[in-house]
Amino acid sequence: MVTIANPPAELRAPPTPEDCAVERALSVVGAKWTLVVLHHLMDGPRRFSELQRFIPAASPKMLTVRLRELEQLGLLTRTIHAEMPPRVEYQLTQQGRSLRPIIASIEKWGRRLRPARRPS
Repeated sequence: MVTIANPPAELRAPPTPEDCAVERALSVVGAKWTLVVLHHLMDGPRRFSELQRFIPAASPKMLTVRLRELEQLGLLTRTIHAEMPPRVEYQLTQQGRSLRPIIASIEKWGRRLRPARRPS
């Protein structure tokens, strides 16, 4: 163990959530429905109604909130097509697509997950 006699101020300060990359990442993808939404957008653009069909447990309000947050974070884009009625599509950005291997790993793990056996 190394002890610094007179550490600089930034090392003396308690760590903040910004200092931990895992906390920073989880603050984005750990929000309810986020990974599920991103998973369904991996195959290409989706309309809001399609996402609702794929994620029936998410209320329309919650889905809207999550999509707006992901757009603000730069993980997806929202495109409004000038048609009647207007058509809105959501599509992953390059940064959003960078989560593909992570989501694929979680999906693979989830398929192997089995309920724990209780001792008899």
